[in-house]
Amino acid sequence: MEIPKRADLHRHLDGSLRLETVHELGQKFNIAIPDELFFKPNMTLDIAISYFTTTLALLQEKAEITRVTSEICEDAKAEGVDHLEIRFGPALHLLKGLVLEEVVDAALEGANNQAGLILCGMYGDDPKLIEQFVEIAKTRNGVVAIDMADGPHDGDTFDLKDYAPAYLKAKDYGIHRTVHASEGRSPKEIITAVRQLHAERLGHATTLLEDPEALELVLKNEVTIESCPTSNLQCGVVPIFEEHPVGEWLDKGVRVCLNTDNTLFSQVTSYQEHLKALKIANMDSEKLLKCIEFGHLAAFSR
Repeated sequence: MEIPKRADLHRHLDGSLRLETVHELGQKFNIAIPDELFFKPNMTLDIAISYFTTTLALLQEKAEITRVTSEICEDAKAEGVDHLEIRFGPALHLLKGLVLEEVVDAALEGANNQAGLILCGMYGDDPKLIEQFVEIAKTRNGVVAIDMADGPHDGDTFDLKDYAPAYLKAKDYGIHRTVHASEGRSPKEIITAVRQLHAERLGHATTLLEDPEALELVLKNEVTIESCPTSNLQCGVVPIFEEHPVGEWLDKGVRVCLNTDNTLFSQVTSYQEHLKALKIANMDSEKLLKCIEFGHLAAFSR
């Protein structure tokens, strides 16, 4: 089928560099680039997250952050993406002395109004950091939302509900809200994200159907799932691609859109992700077009 232009609402800055840029910056900063740079099916999420160590090391100066953001925008346009949102964790780019505002402004310069930026905290971060992101976003219209990425770890001082005050402040400011939730983990994260963090969208949410309350909340609040099937297979949270729940979600009335997550690590474009989704059980061309419609409807702007 012919796939129309589409939104990509879930694409990570530090996972979507061009391969040639990775090697060029590796030479510039004398950073060794691993031979294995791409995700493989059924890795664990923790292993997948460890791959970001390399790319983050390349993105510790303003010029590189600006360059990579700009290249991501160019690549998305070439893939047929007509609305792009790029997310990243500003606090992960401070190793060479930058401050949060400099990191965000460097990405905004690269985006040049061609993409909205989403600022990510990480599960376990001090909630005060997320409040800083909210204040930064308040004065920068190019920052469209905040997010919590990664996942919980043993020994974390803070859990998901502790970010509710920051998220409520974002809501009051008119800043949008999304959360990486239930990426192979308990659907209780979905309930917390929607009830307490007022999430408008959820990243991944692969266990949504395991809890009727979670499903009811998502339907009632018209929450959109930012689904990334290729990444979900690679991170081991969906063991078989064809059994991804996206088709069943649509059957139950859930708003779902399809996204790349990490174009470098997952070696996938938006076009490819949508084409591959037709192999998923309960998916067909009509439902694929519905996903594209939901992506456009759920796009954040300020």
